[in-house]
Amino acid sequence: MLLWLRSFVFFVGVLILTLLFSTLTILIIPLNNVTRSRIASGWAYCTIFWLRITCNLKYDVRGRAHIPNHPCIVLCKHQSAWETIALQTIFPPQIWVMKRELLWIPLMGWAFMALSAIPIDRSAGREALKKLVAHGKDRLARGLWVVIFPEGTRKAPGERGKYHIGGAWLASHTQTTVVPVAHNAGLFWRKNSFLKYPGTIQVVIGEPIETIGLKPDEVNKRVEDWIETEMLALNG
Repeated sequence: MLLWLRSFVFFVGVLILTLLFSTLTILIIPLNNVTRSRIASGWAYCTIFWLRITCNLKYDVRGRAHIPNHPCIVLCKHQSAWETIALQTIFPPQIWVMKRELLWIPLMGWAFMALSAIPIDRSAGREALKKLVAHGKDRLARGLWVVIFPEGTRKAPGERGKYHIGGAWLASHTQTTVVPVAHNAGLFWRKNSFLKYPGTIQVVIGEPIETIGLKPDEVNKRVEDWIETEMLALNG
């Protein structure tokens, strides 16, 4: 009962924060992309703080020294809603590649558009890859990092999804450094679960992968091999 109550209090707080920051993000459209991202990430910092206060859920990061000082592409394991929040507090100003349907959500979707998120139509095939490269190159040139979840959808702990080629394709075609990320957030904030379990989420940032001279398949394989090897250790 206490676990449910803590999770409910967290939910109410996040709902209020989301309404406030979504509105703010839309209002600051005239500002440049990096400034908009920095201001909007206040939502993530507040949410992570609220999560610790209400649900006693914290996180620890190993490998911060691996974060380069220039815009990169983050390819991250996808287990939970948690990483979509926390990555904003770990990495520099960023945007995300997401299903275009998310842009249709009232207010929140408009905020995503204001932040120049990259919408993807998964049914468009090679045309979607062309648009991803065009949009991704543009965002990187603006000084933004690009965050992609190569599995596309959240996977339960111990489950391994297909690593789609999009992120590696973007990295290879723009010759952008890739930073792989593994974590075990799914053990505490489960897929489609309302409950948030107390504990400490472990996040591991891998060594940067330079993509010059690498084909997308090779980039994808290196990322997948590293992430899944780390996941074996994180899942015990």
